[in-house]
Amino acid sequence: MSILGKIFGRIFPHANAGQAPAATQGAPAKPASQSQAAPGQPAGAAATMNRVDIEQVLDGMAASNQQKLNWRTSIVDLMKLVGMDSTLQERKELADELGYTGDKSDTAAMNVWLHKQVMQKLAENGGKVPADLLD
Repeated sequence: MSILGKIFGRIFPHANAGQAPAATQGAPAKPASQSQAAPGQPAGAAATMNRVDIEQVLDGMAASNQQKLNWRTSIVDLMKLVGMDSTLQERKELADELGYTGDKSDTAAMNVWLHKQVMQKLAENGGKVPADLLD
């Protein structure tokens, strides 16, 4: 399973989502415009399904976590919050998976990019993400 798929798999079940996004199956995340509706649904149905409130889910996870984790700005804290390994190696693998073309030795820039990409992918795959996290 992809690292992004693992992140999705640990966030969406907490929201009791009816159907997990395609990326939770290990497939690369696709923009909503490229997503396919379930068999028997019109093409626009996938985009109109109830969206999972990512902020509510992650705030709920953070409230029950002993560590104070800032998932809103830190990819490291987001990964820790969902119970994943947040090592540099894992983040570099996530960067490769998401197509990062910057210098991976500049971890600060890579981490900021990764966080924005993960938030964007969550939004593209059924998550309602606060607008300030998508800028």
